[in-house]
Amino acid sequence: MPLPADTSSADPSTPSLRSRKDRGKLLQILGVGFGIAVAVGNAISAGIVRTPGDIAARLPNHWLFFSVWFAGAFYALVSAFQLAELGSAIPKSGGQYNFSRRALGDYAGFIVGWSDWLSTCGTTGAIGIVVGEYMAHIFPALDSAMRIKITAVSAIVLFALLQWRSISMGSKVQNFTTVLKGLVFFVMVIACFTLGGHVRHVAEAAPLAQSAAPVVIPVGAALITALLFGIQATIYTYDGWDGVIYFGDEIKNPGHLVPRAIFASLFSIVAIYLLINAAVLYVLPMSEIAGNNFSLGLAAQRVFGPHGDTVFRSIMVLALFSSLNALHLMGARVIYAMSRDGLFFRSVSRINKGGTPTLGLLLSALVGVAFAIFSFERVIAMLAFFFVTNYLLSFTSMFLLRLREPEMPRPYRAWGYPWTTALALLGSIGFLIEAVREDRANSIFTLIALACSYPVYRVLKLVSSSASAEPL
Repeated sequence: MPLPADTSSADPSTPSLRSRKDRGKLLQILGVGFGIAVAVGNAISAGIVRTPGDIAARLPNHWLFFSVWFAGAFYALVSAFQLAELGSAIPKSGGQYNFSRRALGDYAGFIVGWSDWLSTCGTTGAIGIVVGEYMAHIFPALDSAMRIKITAVSAIVLFALLQWRSISMGSKVQNFTTVLKGLVFFVMVIACFTLGGHVRHVAEAAPLAQSAAPVVIPVGAALITALLFGIQATIYTYDGWDGVIYFGDEIKNPGHLVPRAIFASLFSIVAIYLLINAAVLYVLPMSEIAGNNFSLGLAAQRVFGPHGDTVFRSIMVLALFSSLNALHLMGARVIYAMSRDGLFFRSVSRINKGGTPTLGLLLSALVGVAFAIFSFERVIAMLAFFFVTNYLLSFTSMFLLRLREPEMPRPYRAWGYPWTTALALLGSIGFLIEAVREDRANSIFTLIALACSYPVYRVLKLVSSSASAEPL
């Protein structure tokens, strides 16, 4: 059902418009460079450290290993065609929430927005903890459970404060940290290819390597299961390429720049991940990568010697700082968008003169701190299912909006529609089925949480409606 017509040209003395003016507005000052920086900053984090070892354990063959990375990239590409159209046609800050709300109604939008916001805050907390752990290895004085949590909370709060003044400051921090992240990973890749050949030959010639058990490659049904797991893992690791859609109101000329930022972000992330994996495989034999949750760090140790661990952890801290900044930016805008549309407390839609939704940023940071302190592992695992559901609802929204609103301005039209849209939708359904099959316990809790979300939605909408009805 289409949204109500815009009333921005109505009498400015009306309560709704006066309250909107009092709340401030987002500033349309961001360009395609920021869109790429926030996507790359969000996507490239701790996942690339763990995922190669998990995949290699099930697919200990170079061709099979890289096949799932290309398959995950292909799924991301067909998904990018769809979100590029939706993001340019509905250029609003807040992410996929806006697409589902417009096509499927308030409740579907609430599910997407609520789960997206919580998963973003949960990831903020998890990354904060990883920063604390890595800092403890670099600086032994910080190596205790309490000090690791203090470091995690401090990092989360620091990057929230850096954004508090203005989106301009948040953008500068994001651009700087992402460029720094890219440079250090590039140096790491070059070092692996330059110095890693001799290291690998020595490792393969060692008596331990010669006596190691032969690598077993799965066949038949086991191979299919391993491939599905690998594709699932790479899709999770690639996720974040769509970061620009969280800033639709703030991107200059969004109809033109949003698609450019999406595709440039995706190609950058894919290229970086493929180069990192190739570099690690150049240094380490597959048998050492399989099941190793620290394969990138092990490669750094082999290349840089005794200082390798410190070098690697320093690189990861810089990378994770960029991720923290991006997550704050995105989380604040999801909850701001829900508040703007009457699906959360109205006060959260207030924006300061610098274009920052301050209360949304504060709440996002506080929830991130809570995750870092209390480690809600089950909640984070449950939100992974919502992540897939959000994509599924976005692709469904594509079909519905093309059918119901054929005259909607679409500066970019999805390549291959409806076939690529159907492929992305079917891929999401298959992905969700495999996720449920692999983790039935959390899938049951997810369904329970989904059922409980409806009364929460009704209460928040009632509170928001009551607040908007109060005289100013």
